[in-house]
Amino acid sequence: MPTTPTPLLQRRLLLAGMASALALAAGCSKKAKPQGKTLPKEAVLLCLGDSLTFGFGAAVGTGYPQQLEQLTGYVTKNAGVNGDTAEGALARLPGLLQENAPGLVLISIGGNDFLRGLPLERTRAALKSLVQTAAAGAQVVLIAQPKPVFLAAATGSLSDHEVYAEVAKETGTPLFSGGWSYVLSRSELRSDQIHANAEGYKVFAERLAAWLREMKFLV
Repeated sequence: MPTTPTPLLQRRLLLAGMASALALAAGCSKKAKPQGKTLPKEAVLLCLGDSLTFGFGAAVGTGYPQQLEQLTGYVTKNAGVNGDTAEGALARLPGLLQENAPGLVLISIGGNDFLRGLPLERTRAALKSLVQTAAAGAQVVLIAQPKPVFLAAATGSLSDHEVYAEVAKETGTPLFSGGWSYVLSRSELRSDQIHANAEGYKVFAERLAAWLREMKFLV
């Protein structure tokens, strides 16, 4: 005849069940985190963006794509265009994918949309389309840009625009957050209020390279 567990045994069984549930939840959460597949050394990294990708405010050859290439040994293609918007980058992307056949596309765009006051839904839709178009033939990383709050830049407290986290979550895309907000919050790393200097681009590239390795994109 079965016996009823003692109160102490019941408590131990309950705690054990809770621990198992927490461990399972933690495992699922870790598994759900987007992570890359390591790229071969011959893979091309396509850096798509605006003036922050182009390297405005620094000498030619000192933008973040070039510094990322020096840090990692991977070939990078600088597809940054001064003043470009998310929709503009979307129009350029198919040709860039065909020309470069990249293994990884790094998307850093949207700052000009915010500065010009373009409808957020247009920017959101373009970012989503950029990710989906690039993902058809390459791995993709979305790079957050900060809200254009000049007082926040002056006080070192810039923060990422929330649209990037939203698009990354919706599309399951790895998001490199805080990179530009960190650099552009520091006067010694800026050439003006919205652009980095050569040292700023170097710091950004170093932080991005470390994150890409942590996420297993790079060897």
